[in-house]
Amino acid sequence: MNLVNKQVTHQVFGEGIVVKYDDSYVNVKFLSGNKKFVYPDAFEKYLSLMDQRAASLVNKEIQKQKEERRRISLKLIKEKALERERSLEARKGSNKRQRHPQAQSVFWCRSEELDEVFTDWNIFVGLIKSGKKAGQPRRLARMNVNSACLITERNPEMLEKDRRIKGVFMVDQTFDGSKSNDEYIQAHPDYRLCLSEEESKEMLFWNYYANERYPHRMTWNSGRQRYFDNIWMGQILRDIVSLRKNSEGEEEARRFFQYFCKMNGINGEDLPKPSGALMAN
Repeated sequence: MNLVNKQVTHQVFGEGIVVKYDDSYVNVKFLSGNKKFVYPDAFEKYLSLMDQRAASLVNKEIQKQKEERRRISLKLIKEKALERERSLEARKGSNKRQRHPQAQSVFWCRSEELDEVFTDWNIFVGLIKSGKKAGQPRRLARMNVNSACLITERNPEMLEKDRRIKGVFMVDQTFDGSKSNDEYIQAHPDYRLCLSEEESKEMLFWNYYANERYPHRMTWNSGRQRYFDNIWMGQILRDIVSLRKNSEGEEEARRFFQYFCKMNGINGEDLPKPSGALMAN
């Protein structure tokens, strides 16, 4: 199958032509310029092929990819079943140990990878860029079963102050950052939230995050991950509960918030108001 020069339509950018694609991405030329999308996932949500035969073939690839993801997911679950049982006792002990005040992580994700993050429910930790361990996965030693991963996005045309929170999940019950050499952190099967577009507009990252030395500064020029304060993560989860009040997702967010507070020894009723860099400006 060759998609080059095939006509497509996009719900925002309108009509375009495929100029390049591979197993991971598809490049489309629109009147507004070239855009890059995750392949073949984008054809399930954002792009439509005018050629029905090509559309049918791409749909088959999408279904095949979904089946492969399910197969890998089931395999992972089976492989970790015994390990998870053993970790339950370890988790009880971890709650008694002194917790690091910044045991959470925030990640900067590209727009094109968000679909994959919230479909597979895992996050790439990033690779070491220099030294003897260059090319190996980063080891996030502070993170443990009480840790959550915050997913943020800032498009190139956005100001840093407008960085949005797109979702959050607790790490899998078997995760131990001090020992893990995995490239991906798996999400907890129960505690995971993906924010809608409207919700993410209300959840600005810099309402919560502040550099201790430069509390007014809003800069994130490089790096994929930063450690994040336990209290800040609690504030975010509390505000998501408030944002979803009287909606279908309120109970899901509330359960997450209560679980997070329990795992991190936080009194959810006594959390202070956010005091991030946006609040200080």
